Amino acid sequence: MSAATLTGIDGRVRCWWPGRDEGYLAYHDTEWGRPVDDDNRLFEKLCLEGFQSGLSWLTILRKRDNFRAAFCGFDIAAVAAFGPHDIERLLSDSGIVRHRGKIASAVNNARRALEVIEEYDSLATYIWSWAPPAAAAPPTDKDSLRAFSPESTALANDLKRRGWTFVGPTTVYAFMQSMGLVNDHIAGCFARPECDAPNTQPSPRPHPV
Repeated sequence: MSAATLTGIDGRVRCWWPGRDEGYLAYHDTEWGRPVDDDNRLFEKLCLEGFQSGLSWLTILRKRDNFRAAFCGFDIAAVAAFGPHDIERLLSDSGIVRHRGKIASAVNNARRALEVIEEYDSLATYIWSWAPPAAAAPPTDKDSLRAFSPESTALANDLKRRGWTFVGPTTVYAFMQSMGLVNDHIAGCFARPECDAPNTQPSPRPHPV
């Protein structure tokens, strides 16, 4: 058995990274890599990837319900309307990551997301226009997984051009993995075929990478 996969007590072969943590296993099995076209969920994940910077995703995952309560379920319009009082409120919330720059970034990015929605009709339409072609072969081990891609670099650069923050190429690639724009489940993982349906999200215009 490859070191990149683990067999759970249920007999299923999975990517190695959830380990035996029940919450992480549920995230791997039911969320990670499955295509998402809901604007608020896409915005949430971009925000949480920014909050993760310097931390582990498991730390953020364990706080996700607290983040959702603090940020109005990551409703884009609601977060965009946050003002200085809300930022101070969030800085006193021990259930989330209390980092002023990251909190301010989430508010800023909500406002930038509204601009994208005005231009593209939805955040999903914009995001999915950067989805790469399906990979010819799945990753087979840890070393075959990359930290960023030409598409994540191009999307990160375009987001920054539009005024978004905490959206570097590595952060954006992790976002693309989790939201199903790329399928990086390891070969042999039971979830890979379930996430391997063709990308059918709208792509109104091509982007050079």
